[in-house]
Amino acid sequence: MDLENIQREAQKAIKNSSNLEELNKVFSKYCSKRGKIGLILKSLKKLSKGERIKIGKQANEAKNLLKSEFNKRTRQLSKEAVNKEESIDVTAPGKKVFLGHLHPLTLVRREVEDIFQKLGFSIIEGPEIESEWYNFDALNIPKDHPARDLWDTLWLKTEKPLLLRTHTSPVQIRYMEKNQPPLRIIVPGRVFRHEATDSSHDIQFYQIEGLMVDKDVSSANFKAVIQEFFNQFFKREIKMRLRPSYFPFTEPSFEIDMACLACNGKGCSACSKTGWMEIIGAGMVHPNVFKNSGLNPKNWQGFAFGMGLDRLAMMKYKIDDIRLLYSGDLRFINQF
Repeated sequence: MDLENIQREAQKAIKNSSNLEELNKVFSKYCSKRGKIGLILKSLKKLSKGERIKIGKQANEAKNLLKSEFNKRTRQLSKEAVNKEESIDVTAPGKKVFLGHLHPLTLVRREVEDIFQKLGFSIIEGPEIESEWYNFDALNIPKDHPARDLWDTLWLKTEKPLLLRTHTSPVQIRYMEKNQPPLRIIVPGRVFRHEATDSSHDIQFYQIEGLMVDKDVSSANFKAVIQEFFNQFFKREIKMRLRPSYFPFTEPSFEIDMACLACNGKGCSACSKTGWMEIIGAGMVHPNVFKNSGLNPKNWQGFAFGMGLDRLAMMKYKIDDIRLLYSGDLRFINQF
């Protein structure tokens, strides 16, 4: 095929291209190194000197002409595409915009923080990697306490003994070291336990520590604060009970259960078929904890508590398995 026919064929193809994709194919077919004109230019070395000069000149002129027409057509098609995008069909139905939303644990944490702030508590945070002193010793947890067992604690391979905190209680020590009572704080954050997972336990979860210290704070104050928190959080009167318990950092100690809302007290996997969900461990701050924080236990007293935000979320949204919160399953997450 001679150059004149190739040029006419290419010009017709450029003119008939209806979009940029088709136009690019035309360019590749005729003007690229492996295109028809490109192959002619590549074959010049096989010709005599006179033919090489003559055909080479014609081929380059044809190629330059086609490139000019290609650029012109590119500008036309680009303008048409922009005009098409900018046009609005007022008769077309609207498109629903997909919006993201917050994870249920984030929703619960924000609501918990808001309620306690209204009750006069400040929000404090601390490190997730803790020293042995703050996580255990300062909280009156001796070396032989079960919480130090390998199966409960995730230790890090470092020169000084460091671990992933097993509770947010270390932050109360850090805070009391630098602040004088009266104190009202909550400490939300993630904690870690080396334990088997089931419907109500996981290797990581979110906890909120609470601390209130003054000259005459009693367990009655604690019960009133927690009852008010429950009522506001669940937006109804919540049935709760206090059970005597033991924690090395409080004396006396007690645990607070609330009627399981996932099953309305009938018994389910979340509450181990008891109808009650253990929600808070609490008690009056042990004198040794005050001493380790630099405070005189003869002058101050107060209560401390810790509860799982995950379990609060389970109760609020009637979730029967804690593992769903960390599954990443959008079928679950999109319900909130």
